[in-house]
Order: sequence, then C-alpha cells, then structure tokens
Amino acid sequence: LYKSLYPLKTSSLLTFKPIHLFLIFVSLTPKQKSKSLLLLLWYHQDSSRMSQHQKIYPVHDPEAPAARPTAPLVPRGSSRSEQGDPSKEDSLNQRPQRFLPLTPPKKKGSRSCCCTCVCYTFCFLLLLVVVVGATIGILYLVFKPKLPDYSIDRLQLTRFAVNQDSSLTTAFNVTITAKNPNEKIGIYYEDGSKITVWYLEHQLSNGSLPKFYQGHENTTVIYVEMTGQTQNALSLRTTLEEQQQRTGNIPLRIRVNQPVRVKFGKLKLFEVRFLVRCGVFVDSLATNNVIKIQSSSCKFRLRL
Repeated sequence: LYKSLYPLKTSSLLTFKPIHLFLIFVSLTPKQKSKSLLLLLWYHQDSSRMSQHQKIYPVHDPEAPAARPTAPLVPRGSSRSEQGDPSKEDSLNQRPQRFLPLTPPKKKGSRSCCCTCVCYTFCFLLLLVVVVGATIGILYLVFKPKLPDYSIDRLQLTRFAVNQDSSLTTAFNVTITAKNPNEKIGIYYEDGSKITVWYLEHQLSNGSLPKFYQGHENTTVIYVEMTGQTQNALSLRTTLEEQQQRTGNIPLRIRVNQPVRVKFGKLKLFEVRFLVRCGVFVDSLATNNVIKIQSSSCKFRLRL
C-alpha cells in the first residue's frame, strides 16, 4: 500500500477523502506509518515550493538608466504656484450641478384616439366631397343639363259650394305643360307626387300627377283633377268676393312636389324631388266656366 501511494502526486492524494486516508493509515505497520508520515511531509513541502515559484516578484534591471530628479513645481515651503492653486481653480471651474426632477412619460389616452378618429373622418369626408364634385363636374361638361320648364295653361273650376256645416268644397281641372330642353337627359316622373291650390293661407284643393317618362327635348301636356274641402269657409268666401270686386282678379298659388329620377344617357340616378311654385292671377272663380288666367309665373327648385 505504501508503494502504491509513493508515485502519486499531491493533487492525486488530495482527491482521497479523509476517511479513506485514515483507513489506509490504520492498516499500515508502525514502520510503514513512519515512512508514510515522512512521505506526506515531503509532498507538503514540494507543493508549497511550487506555489512560491508561481508568484511574480519585481526584479531590478541593472542595465536600465537611472531616473533624473525633476525640479518641484512649487517651491519648498509654499502651498501654491504662480498659476494659482489648482485645487481651488478646479473648484471654481466646476459649476453646480442641477438635478431636474424626472417627469413620467405621458400616457396616450382617449384624447389622442379621438383626435386620430376626427382627422381620419375629416380626410374621408374631404375625399368624398372631392370625388362627388369631380363626378358632377364631368357630368355637367358631358351632358350640359338644363332646368325643365313648367307653365299653367288652363284652369277650370268645376265645383265651388258652401255646405251646411260652413265648409267649402272645391274642384279644379288644371292643364300643365312640362318641357324638357335637354338633349341627352330623360326624366322619370315617379309615384308620390302632390299638387295643391292655395288662396293666401287656405288650401282649396289637392291632387297628384300621373307617372310617366319624359324623353329628350320633349314637351308633355298633363291634365290633373283636384278636389278639396275647407272647414269654416264662410269668411273665406266673403274674402274672395271682396278681393274680386276690389282688384278685379284673385291671386292663387299652385304648388307641385314631384319625385323624379334623372337619366344621363344610360345612367339612371337616384330619386330627387322637383319643387314647382306657380303664382296665378285669375279673373274670377265662376263655377263650370273656364277661368281666364291673367298672368302666371313658375319657379323651379331641386331638392335631394
């Protein structure tokens, strides 16, 4: 066992656990124990000598030139130079440091989201207006649209009677001439129209225009029958008679509200409304007679 431990190095002996070394040491004879102690002592000295060789000590080079002494910057016995005390100059040159409080970053809230939505909405609406305006401009240059013309040609009062309940029953037959001066535009007159006859603020009768299509550069004559009933009409009849005796005419107003669809070439647009307002001066309101129209004028307006 002693011969087996002898060739091992110190690092190898250190790998054995203490209990193993103790058991090995106990199993040796007294003579082997003394030799083993000497061997361990020799290994300990050898390992310490190797650790000393690994240390680095400064060595003086005899061939290096000797360093020359330099004169002191400040005379002996003096604590400052002609240029001043550098420690004080450094303290004067150093500016006091300011520590600003760090503000936390602002969180993006709902306000920024609202601003973004408003900007996108505004841009979308602006783009939509530009597209619609460009489309209308192109259609106008291509088709050169003109407003239709309307006139009241004939007005006949077929009924004008005061009932026992003081209500006034009236019936009119109206002849309207509608002109479409456009060369490339047609007009579809749809259902849902309404035509009314008014005297001052009193509605005398109402009716509707028929459904038809008016082609390019076309003139259409429309016959419309209207009837109506006005409550508490005794004062109204008296006012009409006084108006006729005083001025020799009676002013009537005819209103037309007509839904139409305009056709540009082969393109049929969405439904719009024609609003026609006509002022008519008649000589009298005689029953079963053709009323003479002294003057009339109509105004046209388009409503989307």
